[in-house]
Amino acid sequence: MFHKIKNVAPLPDNKLSVQFSEGVTKLYDMTPLISKIPAFRHFLEHPEDFYSVAVDVGGYGIVWSDDLDLSCDELWENGVKVDTPFDGLMAFSDATALWGLNESTLRKAISYGKLVNGVDVCKFGKQWVISINAMKREYGNASQQS
Repeated sequence: MFHKIKNVAPLPDNKLSVQFSEGVTKLYDMTPLISKIPAFRHFLEHPEDFYSVAVDVGGYGIVWSDDLDLSCDELWENGVKVDTPFDGLMAFSDATALWGLNESTLRKAISYGKLVNGVDVCKFGKQWVISINAMKREYGNASQQS
């Protein structure tokens, strides 16, 4: 099962903050990899390069260069979950991908009162955000992990 990455932020002390599409944030410590794997030792000599990390195309990992990357599974399994004010929230696009729905289905659910604006969903600018609890309540567990 893939846990797609939405965002990665480098932090001091060789740590990464990794936000996953299912509304979970994990803290990943790179120190063991830097000390054990020669390719990552580069960060000891060039710590500024550590801060060039980015989400790989598709969200299935993170990359520093064509030769240096980490998979989403590694980050998910060995990262430590941290609590944030945004836990349990996801964009409509992520919810529809995980549940195998169309965004219009969610918009109709709002207009019919199944999903309550300000409680289950909220719009920020042009982006709709929905709680994972509301998705599970109305549509069950996620049926499709992309």
